[in-house]
Amino acid sequence: MKKSKFMPKEDLRKSSSIPLIEQSLTKLYTEYFGKVPTKLTPLPPSGSHRIYYRLSDGQQSAIGAYNPDSNENEAFIGFSKHFRSNGLPVPEVYNRDRSMKTYLQEDLGDNALYHLLPEPGQPFGKKVIRLYEKSVEALARLQIKGGEEVDYNLCYPRASFDKQSMLWDFNTFKYYFLKLAAIPFDEQKLESELYQLADYLLEADTSHFMFRDFQSRNILIKDEQPYFIDYQGGRKGALQYDLASLLYQAKANMPEALRQQLLEHYLDTATQYTSIDREKFTEYFYGYVFMRTIQVLGTYGYRGLYERKAHFLKSIPFALQNAKWLLDNQKLKLELPILRESFKQLIASDRFQAFDKEKGRQSPLRIKVQSFSYKIGGIPKDDTDNGGGFVFDCRFIHNPGRYQPYKKLTGRDEAVKNFLRHRSQMNAFLEDAYRIVEEAVENYIERGFSSLMVSFGCTGGQHRSVFAADAMAKHLEDKYGVEVVLHHIEQEKKNWIN
Repeated sequence: MKKSKFMPKEDLRKSSSIPLIEQSLTKLYTEYFGKVPTKLTPLPPSGSHRIYYRLSDGQQSAIGAYNPDSNENEAFIGFSKHFRSNGLPVPEVYNRDRSMKTYLQEDLGDNALYHLLPEPGQPFGKKVIRLYEKSVEALARLQIKGGEEVDYNLCYPRASFDKQSMLWDFNTFKYYFLKLAAIPFDEQKLESELYQLADYLLEADTSHFMFRDFQSRNILIKDEQPYFIDYQGGRKGALQYDLASLLYQAKANMPEALRQQLLEHYLDTATQYTSIDREKFTEYFYGYVFMRTIQVLGTYGYRGLYERKAHFLKSIPFALQNAKWLLDNQKLKLELPILRESFKQLIASDRFQAFDKEKGRQSPLRIKVQSFSYKIGGIPKDDTDNGGGFVFDCRFIHNPGRYQPYKKLTGRDEAVKNFLRHRSQMNAFLEDAYRIVEEAVENYIERGFSSLMVSFGCTGGQHRSVFAADAMAKHLEDKYGVEVVLHHIEQEKKNWIN
């Protein structure tokens, strides 16, 4: 695989090691399957520094992974081997290259449980509920039976979810959420309450394996069975934490009756493997729901309020709904007045209320989003009365059209989308574009304006501008409910034939 075929010399932060990673994964695949892969496709980026590919020779496939953190690699591979040997639903690790920090694992497909969730306001169907039941059954087995004889020396950065681990999460919440949200609090009193909460939670049984990020995105469905991924952050801890992570996942928006049903179903399975006081378990469970909510909001604060990533900002209202339910229903046994008051202020803040989409739907505002070519047609004219709008230049973004495999594709093809997500500045560029346009959209809805134009241009109007325009149109429709008209000027001229 030639180095120059895939990437130019610029954009070193993103691209300098990509050819070597691809060569390493190709070698691992060839060694294991005895065939050279004919396809090596980058997969959508995760929230970490890991990079994933799907490799295939036309008959079989595997997932290739690169992770610059060697400690996480050792944990994931060690845990995988242990869980597989105990018949637990995790991917098999086929091959690895320690020096390149790459490994090859079983391809479980792309059908995450998260993708099967109903739209907000729609009921959970029987099929999805049954998959959740299977997931909590397998979770109990993995935590209790899989936790036996697991090598906790592999855990990173700590062997257990102890007081220090909780304090790290508390500090992220305090400094990246509360402070950035400008919520006033007495820092010393809040610190004392957080220590009190940690001591209370550690009264629960913390002797089992804790997944750490057990949520529907990390549950893949294959042949109607759940399989688990992304447990490299696992450690010893309380059973309640993972269950809380799954049932109170912010954007899953699960109805409370279903949460209760799945909690009981989990306990029915877990009590087959170990002795559990169901009443005490449930009491601590809600404490861990609160702990998980604090951890999630800390992450959303860092990724959303600090890094200004729209995806995380959109999730904040859902997490606050969980906190509100806990406080309203007196599920947390501790008083914690400072922490409760902080949450009440967050919940009451207009800043974290989801935009009223009905207001957007009733608005006369019509947003035209389009892609164009600077080289061919130039900046499109605005034919509305007010004129103007936003024009974003995508030409500085790393161009997939420079490479033969992508020349006849467009910004709507999965290979191009993954290229732009993985190997360019597109994600950061769009986050900035969203912020700029959102200010105008909200202002125009309030003032009753009828039109706004948002245009994205690149050299040929085929790859970067198409991807960006699609992303902007979806973002505005999802957030505001306004009418969005989408045009791809050059691609529509060609009837999308390149």
